[in-house]
Amino acid sequence: MQSKKEDLAGPSIGNYDELEKVLPKNYKSMLNLLDTQKAISAVKNYIEEHLCKELNLVMVQVPLIVDVKSGINDLLDRDGSRTPVQFHISNDFNKNPIDAQVVQAATKWKRMALKQFNLKPGEGLCTDMRAVRKDYFLDHDHSAYVDQWDWEKAITENERNLKYLNKTVEKIWKVIKGAESHVQKLYPQLETDKYPNLPEKLTFLHAEDILDKYPKTPRQQRETKILQDYPGIFIYGIGWPLKDGYPHEMRATDYDDWITETKSQDGRPMHGLNGDILVWNPVTKRRHELTSMGIRVNAQTLRAQLEFADQLNLLKHPYHQAIINNKIPLSIGGGIGQSRTQMIILKKAHIGEVSVSVWPKILKEMCKKRNIIVLN
Repeated sequence: MQSKKEDLAGPSIGNYDELEKVLPKNYKSMLNLLDTQKAISAVKNYIEEHLCKELNLVMVQVPLIVDVKSGINDLLDRDGSRTPVQFHISNDFNKNPIDAQVVQAATKWKRMALKQFNLKPGEGLCTDMRAVRKDYFLDHDHSAYVDQWDWEKAITENERNLKYLNKTVEKIWKVIKGAESHVQKLYPQLETDKYPNLPEKLTFLHAEDILDKYPKTPRQQRETKILQDYPGIFIYGIGWPLKDGYPHEMRATDYDDWITETKSQDGRPMHGLNGDILVWNPVTKRRHELTSMGIRVNAQTLRAQLEFADQLNLLKHPYHQAIINNKIPLSIGGGIGQSRTQMIILKKAHIGEVSVSVWPKILKEMCKKRNIIVLN
């Protein structure tokens, strides 16, 4: 069992003895391999179309690699445990070289892109993002290859509040539920009592409230427990230290705003304008994260979060300077895991059933014994 501190190092299970307990026995996919591929396309097309309609977004191109000097790459957390793939481009016999990184997510790039595309408050963009996260433990719902609908929307200062965040979350949930209904019309066998559908509505909870309910339990176990009572939740305030001294999960200092003071519905002081959507996975019988999102830092909260984490050195980067000097729009944004969402909607046991990646021999053999076919 992981300690709370160990639990912060990453979102994955951590070893294959534990994973063996998670993978279901007597599993049979609801769809064959070819129908799975067709269903993936149906889900993908539906979500891209309806997400753009609900949030007033436009699909745009997104980088796979970025210049190291830009500071645009997503560091995912603030403890340095996840580092991007980096390589040198010797361009022009090393006279005009570039040091580049493969993106881990397009979180920061999107906000810069709002200005590039001259998008105004109420307008936004969506990307079909691909990334590499080499420091993940490869389990049933984590892959080194990542695909997301990374989206970003310009907002006003008056919209930097929980009410606006809630409305946005509800619109996203409407799209995900719509995709589930859409694909079940195409493949009726996906509607089954064995694996119940996603809940009609989400329950909104603060990370502090979940800690109060399970004070001695590490984060992932808290999430799995609470999801047995509420099968779809949005957890507020991820990144700010809770009563036990630890954040619910680490968050980078320079995109989501997790430091702003807020209040709970009953008036208690809280922190954070961000959060995650998690659902109960009836196939693996545990937590399943679909998206991380939030209202982004402004000049004041960026500086405060960098100072809190002793990372003021990041202010040298163009991205950070653009925020400090109010050169790019205020925004809200997030990343919706494509394979994660397809996995839950298509009632799969492993992310490798909907996403082609690399897997260690031990995992492939473990899956084969359970009739789980991972793509490679």
